[in-house]
Amino acid sequence: MSDIAIEVEHIIKTYNLYENDRKRALSIFIPQIEHKQKRVLEDISFKINKGESVAIIGKNGSGKSTLLKLITGVSSPDSGTITVNGQLSAIIEINSGFDLEFTGRENIYIKYSMLGYSTKKIKELEPKIIEFADLGEYIDQPVKLYSTGMRARLGFTIYLNTNPEILVVDEAFSVGDIEFREKANNYLKKLIEENTLTLVIVTHSEKIATQFCKRGILISDGKIVCDDKIDIAIEKYKELSRKKG
Repeated sequence: MSDIAIEVEHIIKTYNLYENDRKRALSIFIPQIEHKQKRVLEDISFKINKGESVAIIGKNGSGKSTLLKLITGVSSPDSGTITVNGQLSAIIEINSGFDLEFTGRENIYIKYSMLGYSTKKIKELEPKIIEFADLGEYIDQPVKLYSTGMRARLGFTIYLNTNPEILVVDEAFSVGDIEFREKANNYLKKLIEENTLTLVIVTHSEKIATQFCKRGILISDGKIVCDDKIDIAIEKYKELSRKKG
């Protein structure tokens, strides 16, 4: 059995840029319509071993989120390959995907059903999820009545309790109040310490990167410029930021 959780080999990703939405829509039927091309990722390669905690860091527009979409299968590379060994869960848009007219409890069943869980399994998980989200009586109220923080807490709890072998997170550590963040962070740290979770965080926050990760992959202008211990990667990031003003 391979010890590698994620293997990215020579990934290239290019986006087509159009002047307006009309031209973008027309391009579906007329591929040769005028546009520019932007190379977002250029020959990206790395391996992440099982049990590793890795931060993918870089400024906005560096290609971090595009790389995340490729790893999670939301989009495909122009060339190169990505291999994922293990059950992967991604916490990206934790406020989205809820049916606002249904209650929090009903949305738990909807979300897990979409993830392929049986009703019996969801019933087993339900008490743990409700306790962790700590929404009180609001769990049986329509989600449209929830604050943004409450929705985020429910979404974060749902994805965190899918027991993934690989968890990919995109800037989702500011959810809920301080007490909930501390509870969620401690839960993640426990999984990391037990080596039961491979964690990949996409962030430009030094605090989050150093809190959870031992390794950092720094991306700048679509290329990997540093892949090292997290402190070294952070220092390289600061140096790069200073040079770019």
